[in-house]
Amino acid sequence: MNYQYPIGKFECPSEITKMQISLWIKEIEELPTKISELVSDFTNEQLETPYRTGGWTARQVIHHIHDSHHHGYIRFKWALTENKPVIKAYQEDKWAELFDAKSAPIYLSLDLIKSLHAKWVYFLKGLSDENLDKIFIHPEGNIKISLAEDIGIYAWHGNHHLAHLKIISSL
Repeated sequence: MNYQYPIGKFECPSEITKMQISLWIKEIEELPTKISELVSDFTNEQLETPYRTGGWTARQVIHHIHDSHHHGYIRFKWALTENKPVIKAYQEDKWAELFDAKSAPIYLSLDLIKSLHAKWVYFLKGLSDENLDKIFIHPEGNIKISLAEDIGIYAWHGNHHLAHLKIISSL
């Protein structure tokens, strides 16, 4: 098993259908419950266990999911209110080493993920086809990403880290 990418890397279909977008939104909607149910009985030892050598601990993964998805939600807003904005990237590896990511109780991020995803899903379900075609530019590589594609990226991202937490739960 590839512990770094247990579900593989994100591969965007060449044509993103409404059905695909609906499936991705459903995955984003279900993620908070899946994470909470999985980690509800984690011991402190499990929370301090990395999913692979050199990887983040369960605690860091949970806090990272909130940090990343919070950025994602804001990127959607920028893309809808600005013309092809260049988004602000962040150094997630350094954020994962900050005090809160390494020591804060997980319920702080679990509660935020639940609230964020509820509002994000409401927002995503209201996007028009024209909205889905809007893009932002990621400064690392000057990559143009449509909101339709970014829904898929975040659905994958959540499942990617859920798989990391499942690895820890099975140890």
